Amino acid sequence: MANRLSGEQSPYLLQHADNPVDWRPWGDEAFDAARREGKPIFLSIGYATCHWCHVMAHESFEHADVAALLNREFISIKVDREERPDIDRVYMTFVQATTGAGGWPLSVWLTPDRRPFYGGTYFPPSSRWGRPGFTEVLQEIARVWRDEPAKVAQSADALTRELSRVGERGQATGVPGVDALERGVAELAGSFDARNGGFGDAPKFPRPSELLFLFRESARAGRREPAQMALATLRAMALGGMRDHVGGGFHRYSVDAQWRVPHFEKMLYDQAQITLASLEAAQITGDRFYADLADDTLQYVARQMTDPVGGFYSAEDADSIPPEQAGQLDAHPSEGAFYLWRDEEIGEQLGDDAAVVRLHFGIEPGGNAPLDPQNEFTGKNLLYVRRDAQDIARMLGREPGDIRQALGRSRLRLFEARLQRPKPLLDDQVLTGWNGLMIAAFARAARVLSAFDETHVLAAAAHREQARRAAAFAREALWREDVQQLWHRWRRGTAGIDAYAEDYAALIFGLLELVQTDGDPQWLEWAIVLQRRMHEIFWDDAEGGWFATSGDDPTVLLRLKEEYDGAEPAAASLAAQNLLTLAHLTGDAAYLTQVEQVLGAFGVRLRRQSRAVPMMLAVLSTWHAQARSEQIAIVGRAGAPDTEALRATAGRSYRPFAIHIPIAVGVVQQRLAASMPFVGAMDAMGGAATAYVCQQFACRQPVQTPEALEGMLREGFARSEP
Repeated sequence: MANRLSGEQSPYLLQHADNPVDWRPWGDEAFDAARREGKPIFLSIGYATCHWCHVMAHESFEHADVAALLNREFISIKVDREERPDIDRVYMTFVQATTGAGGWPLSVWLTPDRRPFYGGTYFPPSSRWGRPGFTEVLQEIARVWRDEPAKVAQSADALTRELSRVGERGQATGVPGVDALERGVAELAGSFDARNGGFGDAPKFPRPSELLFLFRESARAGRREPAQMALATLRAMALGGMRDHVGGGFHRYSVDAQWRVPHFEKMLYDQAQITLASLEAAQITGDRFYADLADDTLQYVARQMTDPVGGFYSAEDADSIPPEQAGQLDAHPSEGAFYLWRDEEIGEQLGDDAAVVRLHFGIEPGGNAPLDPQNEFTGKNLLYVRRDAQDIARMLGREPGDIRQALGRSRLRLFEARLQRPKPLLDDQVLTGWNGLMIAAFARAARVLSAFDETHVLAAAAHREQARRAAAFAREALWREDVQQLWHRWRRGTAGIDAYAEDYAALIFGLLELVQTDGDPQWLEWAIVLQRRMHEIFWDDAEGGWFATSGDDPTVLLRLKEEYDGAEPAAASLAAQNLLTLAHLTGDAAYLTQVEQVLGAFGVRLRRQSRAVPMMLAVLSTWHAQARSEQIAIVGRAGAPDTEALRATAGRSYRPFAIHIPIAVGVVQQRLAASMPFVGAMDAMGGAATAYVCQQFACRQPVQTPEALEGMLREGFARSEP
């Protein structure tokens, strides 16, 4: 029998539609039932590809005795955090404040008026691992609710008051000086793992905003050390088991300090941000390793996580049916089953190339994966780069080129073999904010990869088209032109849920990257409209910054801000960066005034809690580098060889404080000039492509050859170093 979730759009809610638990979606019907029946609410929050959400479902929510207890004593509500980050934000803040930890599944008990009084994350069915058992927790909460209602009410009142004060910043200060940036670098350096890359000990999470900050500080301060920490971290992530070495893309995080053992789910926002960091690393080093890394990740997204209409899906699950259990009625999904290999499989699939692959990926006859509590990895191999082609060539007495060819053949063969396995669940929600990040990654890749070899030039063209398709899809399916408002989520032809601040900020970011890649005025025009709407809906006039929600939904207990740069950059950090970009594209000083307000509002946090806001630190670094900010405009016929040559030259150089303006002569240039007046007078001199390098909108002598442009950029960069 299906419960009340059967009519929902969310893949996560639909996963629970046949539970014996009488789940309800978030809404007045559930709250009215709680009030009418005098019951507390049990709120369970997760998402479709959440491993421990699956575990708790199998252990508890699918069992009739647990369901009977929940149905008798509670009103049970399921929420998808991807669909409703506003609800998740409130109750995650509560659980983190009261327990010191957070994560999913999130389990919270509420009064009928939605005030929390107890919470946690995953609960095993019975007490173990130092965690109380779920059944025991339910029974005790039901007892306290029945026998000590005044105690519950008092606790809910006190906790809600405390929750309302979370995020209070106090008095705004001026924009922090460069000492805040230096302190931020020092804090990262203090936790840097020089042996393994990354910051801190296990588990290790990819946090690309830290890498982007370090790259910018390296450029601003003229110091190698910040970039070296970021490059070492990115390389370690790429060589470790966190990367899918067969199909491309990155898993969610590493459970160990060596980046060897991943938690296997794949999130769209990770692919986008790691790609952006890889592209900057490629520019800084000129090393094809990072260019290949970015391209490989984008190829994975294009192949596996792209809807036919152009939007990008949210995630792939960590769990799937093990190949050896395929077709069995009692088969049970396990983590990483799609990605792990037995030694004998390598031999069967690869023949003569198996020896090379075993050496390269550290494959052992008895498995190279450490035992885990559920023994899901026993006897199996995680792929990580243990030896490079040069080392293997020396060991086997062969040429490195021969080894690389063998690895290329083997990767394709393993990829084809893996396609025959049961696949992990795909979360096919298209979320506006995550799509904005992905548009930015594809657009930036088109600009940067064209500077490498012919293979990357072809890839760059494909990535540009992918970004354009996704942006066009967003305009068509996620934007309500009549009221000038975004949708948050699209799935299988249907859009819904008013967008949040992070949706606006990330989509604007993507559009600004795209206009710097293809020069189409429509993206800048739309970005300006979206920025205005974001200000109207979310801006906090009293303290500065942006609320996460519009405040229009009365069922959301509190209107909070998300100002922590975690797995995803906060809306405030992206929006501040967008404002800087808009200021340097349009020359409108009002954008700079608002950035100054935001940086002042974040002043205390930037000075004292820099690890919490690395993306905002990157904005602060850009702010203090304004004297060297550049506009690099290239005027010419779209697609012409001389135009593309100049664009490739501009894309090769790492210039984090520059904006790029590709200008197609004619009508397009005239339309661009409506938003960027200074480009109107720029000519393709003598009909040939011409590059203009400007600072503070004052331009140097235009040049027309890649060599002259490269010399000018090199000279300008050297002159701006301290």
